[in-house]
Amino acid sequence: MPLGKKALRSEAAPAIAAGVELEKMRRRVRLSRLALFTAIAAGPIALAVAVTSGPAAATAAAPDRPAPVRTAAVTADPAGYAQVFLDAWLRSSADEAGSAQARLAQSLAPDVALPDPAADAQSKVRSVTAVRSVQRDGDAWAVTVAVQYADSTVRYFAVPVAADRPSVSFTVTGAPGVVAGPARTALPASPYTVSVPSDGALASTVGEFLGAYLTGTGGVDRYLAPGVKLAPVSPAPYTSVTVREVSAVEEGAADEPVPADGTKVRVQVQAEARDDAGRWPLAYELALTARSGRWDVAALQSGNVQGGGVR
Repeated sequence: MPLGKKALRSEAAPAIAAGVELEKMRRRVRLSRLALFTAIAAGPIALAVAVTSGPAAATAAAPDRPAPVRTAAVTADPAGYAQVFLDAWLRSSADEAGSAQARLAQSLAPDVALPDPAADAQSKVRSVTAVRSVQRDGDAWAVTVAVQYADSTVRYFAVPVAADRPSVSFTVTGAPGVVAGPARTALPASPYTVSVPSDGALASTVGEFLGAYLTGTGGVDRYLAPGVKLAPVSPAPYTSVTVREVSAVEEGAADEPVPADGTKVRVQVQAEARDDAGRWPLAYELALTARSGRWDVAALQSGNVQGGGVR
C-alpha cells in the first residue's frame, strides 16, 4: 500500500473510533429517555424503576453534570395567622355561631370556644396587630397580639399556635390569654449632643431642603451633594415646614463659616409641618458634606446613629 494512503487511514482511525463512542453515548441517552416515557405511561411502579435506573445512563452520557443544590426549608412565622384568628374571635359571639366572623375563628381554631360578649358592650375592636412571635419546643409557637379598642384602651393576648414540619399550615391550639404588654426598653444616650445655631448656614440649608422635600416648593436637587439622587415626597403632604432645632454628632456642624471641603456631619432635625388639618411635629436625620463654602445633603437617614461615618 502506498505510504500516503496508509498515513491517511491511520489518521482517520481515531476519528472513526471517537465517532463510534459518541454514537453509543447518544444511543444510551435515547434509550434511557424511551424507558422513562414508557414508565410514565405504564404506571407508578414502572416509573420508580425508570427513575432508579435513569441516573446511571445520564451519568455515563454527561459525567461532568453538576449535582443538584438542596436548600433547607425556611420556617414560617405564624404571627399573621394568629392575628387573623384573634381579630375574628374577638368580633364573634357564641350566640351567633353561624356568623362569618365566628365561622372564620372556628376554621382557624376548631377546638377553641367562642366568646360571649354582653349585649350592651360598648367598646369595639379597632385594630389587631401581632407584635411578637416565640417558637417553643418542637412546632409550638406563642404569638403576642396587641388589640386596640374604640375607647383607645390596649390589651395584649398570647395566642398558642402549632405549625406542621414544613411550616406551611398552622392551627390555633387553645384559647387566647390576656397578658401584660411588653416592657418599655431603655433608650441609649443620643449621639446628637452638638447644638447647631438656628441662624447658621447648616440650619438654613436643612430648612430649605425640607421645605422643598415636603412642600414641593422649588426642587431638592439644588441641595444635594454631587451624585446623590433623592425624589421629593409626592404629592406634597404639607404647605409649610419650620425647623425648630438642629443637633449634630460632630463639632464641625456648628462651625461658621462652613468648614473645609469634604467635612462630613450628621444631624438630627426637629421640624414642624403644617397643612389644612393642623400642625405635625416631625424628625429627620441627615448627613451633610461641606463643599465650596456651603452644605450639601448627602443622605436622608433613618434610625439613630451610633457612630461611624456618613452612610
